[in-house]
Amino acid sequence: MRCDAVIFGGGVAGLWLLDALRRKGCSAILFESDSLGRGQTVASQGIIHGGLKYTLQGLLTRSAENISAMPALWRDCLAGRTSPDLSHTRLRSEFCYLWRTDSLRSRLGMIGARFGLQVAPKNLSREERPEVLAACPGTVARLDEQVLSPASLLLNLQALQRDAILHYDRDSLAIHRTHSGTIERIDLKAFSGDAGLDLNPRLVIFAAGAGNAALRVAGGLSHTAMQRRPLHMLMLRGDLPELNGHCVDGARTRATITTDRTAAGDCLWQVGGQLAEDGVALDRAALIARGQDELRAVLPGIDLDRAAWGTYRVDRAERAMPGGKRPETFEILKEANLVTLWPTKLVLAPVVASRIASEIEPACDDVVRELTDWPKPAVATPPWEDASAWSANESPLSRVA
Repeated sequence: MRCDAVIFGGGVAGLWLLDALRRKGCSAILFESDSLGRGQTVASQGIIHGGLKYTLQGLLTRSAENISAMPALWRDCLAGRTSPDLSHTRLRSEFCYLWRTDSLRSRLGMIGARFGLQVAPKNLSREERPEVLAACPGTVARLDEQVLSPASLLLNLQALQRDAILHYDRDSLAIHRTHSGTIERIDLKAFSGDAGLDLNPRLVIFAAGAGNAALRVAGGLSHTAMQRRPLHMLMLRGDLPELNGHCVDGARTRATITTDRTAAGDCLWQVGGQLAEDGVALDRAALIARGQDELRAVLPGIDLDRAAWGTYRVDRAERAMPGGKRPETFEILKEANLVTLWPTKLVLAPVVASRIASEIEPACDDVVRELTDWPKPAVATPPWEDASAWSANESPLSRVA
C-alpha cells in the first residue's frame, strides 16, 4: 500500500502532525504500540508556556523566543477558532499564578521574568490574591497562560482522526531501507489478530518520544542521536485548594504546581520545577519528605497534614545535546525520507507539525478507508491513577479521611 506519510508515536506531536497532514489532503496514518500519550504527554502538567521561565536570568533566550507566540496559537485552537479544533479539550485554568520567595535573588528573577514576553505577568494586590497565596511574603502575579488536561487533549486529538490511528505490535515491525538510506517498505502487524500491512511510504516520521530510540534501531540507525533527561514528579491529593502556577527563586522555577481531579473526585496536585529535577536522585520517601518541606516553604500557612503523597518518574526525550544539556527548542533530524522529531515541550507540537507538513504535498490515494477494521489504541490514563505511584499505605482511588 502506497501512502504519503507514516507516523510512529501517538503523543501530542504525532497526533497534531497527523491532523495537519490529513487536513492538507495527504494520505497519512499513525501507528502506536502502546496507549496514546503514554509517557511524556499524559504525564505533563499541561501549561501552555509563553517563555516566562526561560527569561528568569534577565535575558530573552532562544527558548523564550521560540515559545513566546504559543499561548495565542493554542488559545485560538482551544476556542475552536482555528484548526485543529480543540474546543473539546478540558481546561484546568485560564491562567497561572507566579509568586516568589522573599529573597533578593527572587526579586531579581521576577524582574527578569517580565523581559520580552508576549504574555507578561500582572502583579496582584493583596486583595486580588487567591487564599492559598495570601500569606506569601513576596510578589504574586497573574500570568495568562492556560492550563489544560493532557488526557483530555489526547482524547480530543484522537477524535479528529480516529480512523487513521492504528494499534500495532512493535515486535512485528520490519523497516527495509535501500543502500542510500531511503525507507522503501515497512512491514507490521496489528496489536491483536493476524492483520498485517506492507507499506510503501513517501515519508516516515518517528514521533514516539523515548520510543524513538528503539524505532531508530529497528531502522538500522543509531540510537545515540537522542538523550533522556529524567524527572521525578511529586503528587499529593486530598482536601487541597486549586492552584496552577510557579514559585520562582532567582533564575530557577523552584516549584510548579498544577491541579486536576482523580477518578474518585479528590483534588490532585502535580508538583514539578526544580523539585522534580532534584528528585531524580531521591527515592519516593526522600522526595516526599523534601516536597513537604518545600511546599510549606513556598506556600506559607498551607495545611498538608491530611494529604496523601505519591511520585512518578518520567523521561524527557530530546535530541542529543553536548554535555546532555537541555535543547533550547524543538529538534528535527532528517535522514533521506525519515524524519525523527523531538518537540522538547508539549506546547511546541504545533510548530513541529507545521514545519513537517509544509515539506510534503499529497500524491497518494487515501489508504485509511481500507483499514476500518484495524484495532485502535486507547488513550493513556494519568499517572495518579496508577496504584504503584502512591506510598504503600495509600490507594489513588480511596479518599483521604
